[in-house]
Amino acid sequence: MSIPASHTGAFAPAPYTPPPSAAKSFVTAWLLSYLLGVLGVDRFYLGKVGTGILKLITFGGFGVWVLIDLILILTGAMRDKAGRPLVGYDQHKKVAWIVTAALIVAGIVIGSVTAANAQKAPDALRQDRIAPAASTPPAGAPTDETSAAASAAPAQSVEPVEPAAPVNLAASWADDAYGTFATIKKSGTGDSLITLPKGATGGVVTATHKGQRNFAIAALDASNQSTGELLVNTIGAYSGTTAWGLMALGDGTRLQVTADGAWTVTITPFSAAKELTGSAKGTGDMVLLYNGDAAALTATHDGSRNFVVYEATDQLFSMGLLVNEIGKYSGTVPLSAGPSIISVQADGAWTLTAE
Repeated sequence: MSIPASHTGAFAPAPYTPPPSAAKSFVTAWLLSYLLGVLGVDRFYLGKVGTGILKLITFGGFGVWVLIDLILILTGAMRDKAGRPLVGYDQHKKVAWIVTAALIVAGIVIGSVTAANAQKAPDALRQDRIAPAASTPPAGAPTDETSAAASAAPAQSVEPVEPAAPVNLAASWADDAYGTFATIKKSGTGDSLITLPKGATGGVVTATHKGQRNFAIAALDASNQSTGELLVNTIGAYSGTTAWGLMALGDGTRLQVTADGAWTVTITPFSAAKELTGSAKGTGDMVLLYNGDAAALTATHDGSRNFVVYEATDQLFSMGLLVNEIGKYSGTVPLSAGPSIISVQADGAWTLTAE
């Protein structure tokens, strides 16, 4: 029996076509943009890895890029890497707009109340120290018959009362926000791990290094994964003060020290930092407390490497990253009202003046 010509050849399987990736959620993209936009997480989620990395290393385009992406998502103009619109926009856009507006208004109100309370607190403390005048003689006061005898008695010396020490509101706020603990001092040579104080989420780290190769201090979580904070990363000798816990993506439990020479590390609460009152100057890394009003901060730097000024407050919409430049710098930027913590990263001499 003959076989039809159409059946004599082998059956070729159809070429494999991978299934299309699922479209991205509007709600997820909106929340990531609002909460983690400064780290570029929203763009990573949408598959835009290149611009996500650029957004990450520029801290969200110094805040401007974060706002632009949030507006694009809320208006439905944002697309994923494949050019597809975000799923669920029509159903959830109204709620997203309302929640975003409410959070912005709440941040403004909280910031205003915080600034007002910080301004009123010193006045209240001064009022508490003023004793009211007595309108009636106290019980047991001498009568007319005994006043003459009392006046004849020798006068007794009265110890002067020392005025109460002024309250550092920024230090009190820092202890409440990040915790307080006993000072930790460690030293060694080469690589090591330092356990951070339990119950605290941040502090001041003062370090020195006498080696010639890479010296780095990184914060790790309980799983020994990076919290995203690289406190120090330099070559050779080092001496400076940095902040742990201000920009962490997780709770730090230990510090990883990478060194080739002798080093020292001292960890203290943020409340032990010096206070910026009007102006400050230094060389290299430094951490300061600020308790003033919103001001214009004029900064200078004469180093050759990265110069960063970062302010951490409890305000929802604080500027955060104030300066991020390479080499010499001179400029004026907005400084939020205190209480706050100011971290300076520099390799040369710098000045800060708040007016």
